[in-house]
Amino acid sequence: MALAIAHSRGLDGLNAPPVTVEVHVANGLPNFTLVGLPDTEVKEARDRVRAAIVNSGFEFPNKRLTVNLAPADLPKESGRFDLPIALALLAASGQLPGPPLADYEFAGELSLSGGLRPVRGALAMALGCGDCRRQFILPAESAAEAALGGGNILAADSLLAVCAHLSGRQSLAVAVPVVSEAAPLLPDLADVRGQAQARRALEIAAAGHHSLLLIGPPGAGKSMLAARLPGLMPDLDPAEARASAAVLSLAGHFRPHNFGRRPYRQPHHSASAVAMVGGGNPPRPGEISLAHQGILFLDELPEFDRKVLETLREPLETGRIHIARAARQAEFPADFQLIAAMNPCPCGHYGAASGRCRCTPDQIARYRGKLSGPFLDRIDLLLDVPALPPEELRGKAAGENSATVRQRVLAARQRQLDRQGKVNARLSSAEVDARCAPDATGGRLLEQASHSLGLSARGWHRILRVARSIADLAGSDQIGAAHVAEAIQYRRAARG
Repeated sequence: MALAIAHSRGLDGLNAPPVTVEVHVANGLPNFTLVGLPDTEVKEARDRVRAAIVNSGFEFPNKRLTVNLAPADLPKESGRFDLPIALALLAASGQLPGPPLADYEFAGELSLSGGLRPVRGALAMALGCGDCRRQFILPAESAAEAALGGGNILAADSLLAVCAHLSGRQSLAVAVPVVSEAAPLLPDLADVRGQAQARRALEIAAAGHHSLLLIGPPGAGKSMLAARLPGLMPDLDPAEARASAAVLSLAGHFRPHNFGRRPYRQPHHSASAVAMVGGGNPPRPGEISLAHQGILFLDELPEFDRKVLETLREPLETGRIHIARAARQAEFPADFQLIAAMNPCPCGHYGAASGRCRCTPDQIARYRGKLSGPFLDRIDLLLDVPALPPEELRGKAAGENSATVRQRVLAARQRQLDRQGKVNARLSSAEVDARCAPDATGGRLLEQASHSLGLSARGWHRILRVARSIADLAGSDQIGAAHVAEAIQYRRAARG
């Protein structure tokens, strides 16, 4: 009888708890038992491991084999445990000489030929392994991703290569992160003709990380404006880039050459609540988490199911989403910037000078009623985007380009970080009272607007946050009446 132990990592939300792989080889009728709350993918490892060991030139022991994945109460999923199971089995059967497996952690899916396939969540596992002082051996395709989290990551392309490293015959290469040096080619704001107020709202949204809803007829340029927001945003710092990449890695959407770039997610309006906020068994991140530290653009906003939109209310406030199920719970980050667009009515031409709209008041009310008051109350900027007249369409684009506007946004962001250590949209109510107090004239103007617009306490604070961003763009330490007045006009559309 023989026992061998290898170390690996599971996934529980964004956490990567340690998993101990124990293999016991005993005399008796040939049998392969796998315990430790494995799902179907893990149970199928028995066949993959058997074929990989044989095709790599080793002997599969025809004895009574017991594999335990501890802790037993943590559900195990995916094929990442193939490699540690195979190595522990070879060590227990005396076919793997060399140093103990305790100095390493392993994760990788085995092909039938013994090759290693990439695994999901490599970066999250590498971040979890950062404090354990073990070397982490991963498939080559996953190792470049995991190396972004730091630590000592080794890349392997086959079971044989790992065995050669462990036996001291040939060392594995240290993984090097693959990061693109070329700047991404983002759409430029100079392509937008006219729409001066919409361009201004986009600049304010970028400066303070504010949510924005654009309301206008088809072809007015709403989607075009939203696509140009990433070109105005500052680059992610290393911590933000790792946090974004870790979430994308959980869903298998991360590409190393995109490291450091803000994600831009645009789900279709047929997306379900699970696809939007996350869920499933085991829980997976949804679109709001995949847009963490980036932008979530919802086009044709009223076409989304109302229940789907209501699920966005909590993460818009907290920047996190907690998924609770009977058997599992998981929490994912969801600090995204919401940009949305919608038509003013079902046909899209309400209020047009041409009089093309034939929607009845009841149809318009039902269409706009798909967006609840509490949901709209959580959007900072609401703006009407009119259709462009023909003379502006024929004219040349004379607006500022993204690089010029981005410089103002960066300066405003730096003022916020120097003053409070965070963007204005993330200020708490107490911080708003302390850092966003307007002057006397601006305070009286806000009180008048509160009575005329029927502002909630949330709406009051959101106006002050937007006014603070407008003042930062102007380089002003004090919020004046002009800043408050401009912020108020972006709430008036909610009453229209």
